[in-house]
Amino acid sequence: MTYLLYNPLSNNSNLKEKLDSIINELKQKYPDLIEYDVTEYDYLEFTRNSKDTDTTILVGGDGTINYFANNYKKTKVKGNIFFYPGGTGNDFSNDLEIHTELIDLKKYMENLPKVKVKGKEYYFINNVGFGLDGMVCQIADELKAKGKKKISYASISIKLLLYKYKTCKAKVTVDGETKEYKKVWLAPAMNGRCYGGGMLMAPNQDRNSDTMTCIVLHGSLRLRILFIFTTIFKGTHIKYKKLVEVLEGKKIHVEFEKPTAVQIDGETIKDVKEYTATK
Repeated sequence: MTYLLYNPLSNNSNLKEKLDSIINELKQKYPDLIEYDVTEYDYLEFTRNSKDTDTTILVGGDGTINYFANNYKKTKVKGNIFFYPGGTGNDFSNDLEIHTELIDLKKYMENLPKVKVKGKEYYFINNVGFGLDGMVCQIADELKAKGKKKISYASISIKLLLYKYKTCKAKVTVDGETKEYKKVWLAPAMNGRCYGGGMLMAPNQDRNSDTMTCIVLHGSLRLRILFIFTTIFKGTHIKYKKLVEVLEGKKIHVEFEKPTAVQIDGETIKDVKEYTATK
């Protein structure tokens, strides 16, 4: 059998608007397609009933993959597993440069990094963001809770950069070597290259490698930081070495002097002072 697991909350809760066309496209190849809403299905029951001859197709965004991957690592679904991009940011598909066809998801879940936050461990497929990016996701969640449908992450980021976001001191330890920074804007751990809807945060990162990349953006001049932030879209920010530091390793620990939000593949955890990512 072929199962389609879709997340109606993807694409700012607008996935249903294009789901019919996606299903019609997939049914041409998989006429036995059965649809499941991932917000309602029982993952353990689905796993128990899966067979080696089955095909599972996941439709949604990066958060949908994250949820599926964390469950998959506990109890593996049998058979083939594919992903069809249907989210807002789609950083996973942007990283692979595959946008309108099925992606073999299973092979990318075997070597996933994990992050420890507030005593709990989570697997992640793209990145862990700490600082400005975490706050952007927190504000976006608050807007969604108020019923807003169209949310501009770029607009939220620019407003925070210009006015609201307050930097802090941070310690970043990569494979045992610690560096300290005074005014940190963000310090994500990257498993893939893309971030925030296609921004090339870590242009040289390879998700198939055994290391991750931590990008530390720090400095005191807001307008200068805003300019550098805009260059992330093309991945040219890493040439500004006085304000952007690129650190690579298997274990990344970031500690802020004050609590802020963390986002894990776009999913937000509030009031976090530190995280540890390992691969």
